[in-house]
Amino acid sequence: MTPQPYGEDGYRKLKKQSLLTFKEKWQGDFPKIFVGTATCGISVGALEVFEAFTKELASHGIKGEIIKVGCLGICFAEPLVYIKKDDNPTICYQNLKKEDVPRLVYSYLLEDDPCFDLALGTLELKDGIPFIPELERFEREERIILRQAGYLDPEDIRDYLACGGYEGLERALSLTGGEIIEELRISGLRGLGGAGFPTGVKWEECVRANGSTKYLICNGDEGDPGAFMDRVILESSPHQVIEGMAIAAYAIGAARGYVYIRSEYPLAIERFSQALAQAREAGLLGRDILGRGFDFDLRVFPGAGAFICGESTALMYSIEGRRPMPRVRPPHSVLEGLFRLPTLLNNVKTFSCIPPIILKGGDWFSRIGTESSKGTTVFALAGKVKQAGLAEVAMGTTFREVIYNIGGGIKNDRALKAIQVGGPSGGCIPAGFVDTPVDFDSLKALGSMVGSGGLIVLDEDTCMVDLARYFVAFSQSESCGKCTFCRIGTNHLLFLLEEIARGQAAPEDIAVLEELSHNIALGSLCGLGQTAPNPVLTTLRYFRDEYLAHINEKRCPALVCKELVSYYIEPELCRRSCEHCVLKCPTRAIGADERNIKVINQAECVGCGICLDVCPPEYRAVRKVSPKIKGI
Repeated sequence: MTPQPYGEDGYRKLKKQSLLTFKEKWQGDFPKIFVGTATCGISVGALEVFEAFTKELASHGIKGEIIKVGCLGICFAEPLVYIKKDDNPTICYQNLKKEDVPRLVYSYLLEDDPCFDLALGTLELKDGIPFIPELERFEREERIILRQAGYLDPEDIRDYLACGGYEGLERALSLTGGEIIEELRISGLRGLGGAGFPTGVKWEECVRANGSTKYLICNGDEGDPGAFMDRVILESSPHQVIEGMAIAAYAIGAARGYVYIRSEYPLAIERFSQALAQAREAGLLGRDILGRGFDFDLRVFPGAGAFICGESTALMYSIEGRRPMPRVRPPHSVLEGLFRLPTLLNNVKTFSCIPPIILKGGDWFSRIGTESSKGTTVFALAGKVKQAGLAEVAMGTTFREVIYNIGGGIKNDRALKAIQVGGPSGGCIPAGFVDTPVDFDSLKALGSMVGSGGLIVLDEDTCMVDLARYFVAFSQSESCGKCTFCRIGTNHLLFLLEEIARGQAAPEDIAVLEELSHNIALGSLCGLGQTAPNPVLTTLRYFRDEYLAHINEKRCPALVCKELVSYYIEPELCRRSCEHCVLKCPTRAIGADERNIKVINQAECVGCGICLDVCPPEYRAVRKVSPKIKGI
């Protein structure tokens, strides 16, 4: 560790300067343009919008500042841009394209037309204009973890300091480690990486572990399909994770820590590394932090890119330079972890909760949520939901509120069929349980789990057999292969599910599926194998009729499984003059009869569905049917 240029006095000066800078940033004399540049925004053109504003301001000679901010959580509205002009409310524009920029600059910055047809709302209250904090989704949310995401420049520590950043660390350094852990016990915070283990208990076990050298690790290896909560936090507000880790290190007596971020998150790695450098320069990491005699430093460790690296012991092996495979426990990591020394590992979201708990007290946090599940949880809304993005809600909020009040409901107003929550480790919950409160115990009773926080909304067009096959295929491909039950068991599970999806399974295979699933869960070494059968067990529990339809009737009720579906052209709806399907069919399986009515040769059809896609909507002559039609 290197000596720092700032002691406590230098930090105070920096914080005072930050308040002035932040105020100037939002209330200065010149227009301020804030562009959301997390990965979700960048993927749909945010950087192009940023460049367009830069060029347009220069071409008109407008003095203004363009600032990159993180993700507000409403990913469906990206690219998202806030514009602050004079004393007007800050207007939030949604789904901007670079072609919209000239109009905004000319009409609003040079003239006085705010172009409300492009706007989502305002960040300050004004009569007659939608106020974003009062939008239904935000009224339903309880933001603790995402408290600053989307409002701060993640590349400037002064923004974080101006909004109360590192005040939790200041207070923590005036307490003892035992007092900090007691606050966590009172708060009832449970690990938000999936397991839900009481955080205070875990920290206390690490304190009691033998050994003068202890390590601290933040698990940012987010690999679940449809999950992106940790990525958004690391890209949008990295300093809150650093602050939470510094408090944890002080509480357990650790001097060295690692932040394990999967290599597929290059922007998160870049911004977090930059935040670490800024924290060191400000005297918030390194030697003698804030002049209190506390030494602690962090480094980023890019993950190996395997799902198994999210398992705690495999992650530690990866940091050690070994093949990432889980080990037998006990001993647990708090007693014997990284380099066989006591190690505390928590998730990005868990560490993000620590500063506000220390500042506001454990009693404040414990009043949020349910009796057994305190605080909030962050969901990544994906799938067939209208407004995809992040939602942070108090534990105990129902699925109905999350999907319909925050997510806007089901795309195309289709019927909700099921909710897949918890990623590959979770389960499929049918629509009948949409009023279930979201908490650790309620989901466990349904055969699922909160997991990392991925929530995939499924509509009536989803085949539950195909969904189970997808998740088992993911777990099977990500298995490290160390234990037999996971390595071979998931392979057999996948084989059986593929047989069912092809209509080639026998009725007795249902019993085999169930028995094999239970054996894999009981016999696997780590959480990957232990929870890999959950999608199978929950779909069998709630959607057994779909399995039976595939097996007994050779029919896919959702018309998804390719081998059980045919495409058929309704003769009375087909127009003789239309050749769309004939011209687009890749196998030339479509011909015409003597009346020039199109007919699909089922022997040559490969089930690609292009004919259905290209059939003009005014005709709708192509039908998808199951069971599969034989012959022509």
